Amino acid sequence: MTPLGRQLAARIAQTGPIPLNEYMRDCLMHPEHGYYSTRDPLGAAGDFTTAPEISQMFGELAGLALAQAWMDQGAPAPFALAELGPGRGTLMADMLRATAGVPGFHAAARLHLVEASPPLRQAQRQALGDREVTWRDRLEDVPALPLFLIANEFFDALPIRQMQRDGPGWRERCVGLRGGALTFGLGGRMGVAALEHRLADTRDGDIVEFSPEGQEIAAALGARIAREGGAALIVDYGDWRAQGDTFQALRDHAPADPLAEPGKADLTAHVDFEALARAAAPALHSRLTPQGVWLERLGITARAQALAAGLSGAALESHVAAHRRLTHPAEMGTLFKVMALYAQGAAPPPGLDP
Repeated sequence: MTPLGRQLAARIAQTGPIPLNEYMRDCLMHPEHGYYSTRDPLGAAGDFTTAPEISQMFGELAGLALAQAWMDQGAPAPFALAELGPGRGTLMADMLRATAGVPGFHAAARLHLVEASPPLRQAQRQALGDREVTWRDRLEDVPALPLFLIANEFFDALPIRQMQRDGPGWRERCVGLRGGALTFGLGGRMGVAALEHRLADTRDGDIVEFSPEGQEIAAALGARIAREGGAALIVDYGDWRAQGDTFQALRDHAPADPLAEPGKADLTAHVDFEALARAAAPALHSRLTPQGVWLERLGITARAQALAAGLSGAALESHVAAHRRLTHPAEMGTLFKVMALYAQGAAPPPGLDP
């Protein structure tokens, strides 16, 4: 068992089983042994690869979509250009390069990165060079300005609670001990106010996941946009309404047992976009759109053809594969979805429907 696993086992032995969101939070963000606190998880040497690391086209098109949303809202100046969970900084670097020619955009932008991981903050600093950047621990720390924000594969890493339907109530899935090893179990029946609306579409034994932290962040984001103006692009894997067990671990780019090595694997769950949209009111939300459809609407194929003109051999093959991976239904094109939050009276960012 890992050092964090031993700490968790001792805690459970003393105080009893812990809810899944507490387990997930410790595994990811424990200051000494947490997954994100101790490493750069991205790329071939890490455990997973995100869209910005696959191709520059993703960040370029996302940046131009946000810049168009900024212009559509009257080009407010100054404004906060922000990212939640910016990874290595690749996405923001690509967004800034693509928007360099948008008149007034860079001059008005105040760049804020919301990042808790020290290793990733260092990587972001290297990616963004001498650009003036302010790092924030929380969204609430970003100044009260019109906000144009992107969150790519951010909400899937926030701790979730799992509830199993039991008659008129729910039983919470917890992490306990059996024979000295971590194991899953269920707590007693309880009512859950946040899931009252799910009693109508679930049956005994069904599992529903929700993220209190994700909903809190969506509420803060929606309130900010409704008050100050702006737009947020949320890109992640998931669907409109969560149902079933999607809690998973990834290590060395392969599925892993989420209880086997606490702190050593990435833990995620599919995003419930409906829950985020409900929490973000009174900000408006766009129709949920597959990533491949969104990127095609933004012109990724034309951009891919332009970039391909200067490539040959292995570089061209890699470029073609990247385009396919981002857009094809059998790759990331359908599993990943895009939803925007935007202010009343504004249009959704390009590529998305109201």
